[in-house]
Amino acid sequence: MSDVKSFRDLIAWQKAMDLADRCYRRSMRFPHVHQQVLGHEIRKSSVSIPSNVAEGKGRHYTPAYINHLWIANGSDYELQTQIELALRAGIVDEHEAGALITDAEELSRIIKGLVKALEQAR
Repeated sequence: MSDVKSFRDLIAWQKAMDLADRCYRRSMRFPHVHQQVLGHEIRKSSVSIPSNVAEGKGRHYTPAYINHLWIANGSDYELQTQIELALRAGIVDEHEAGALITDAEELSRIIKGLVKALEQAR
């Protein structure tokens, strides 16, 4: 982690941005009736993940950083739930939902690994 000069250098942030971009773009293609509720919630939770990773890094205080990473992880779980709901509602297909959830699960593992590394460094 010593090579990390900016939140942009964090793998967690990079992967979170990729996932947010995909979720944001996909949710914008939801039928209009689903845009204002589920589409909005998917955009909100997916944007929250990289935002909290970045904000935590910017706090320059390890306990605050860890707290923001846990918030990001919670948003990741929210996103997985919302994708599952979109699948059940027939808004996204099984392949698309599965790929997004798989990436969200990987991101959660990365965030937890970052928390563990930060806790061990204290």
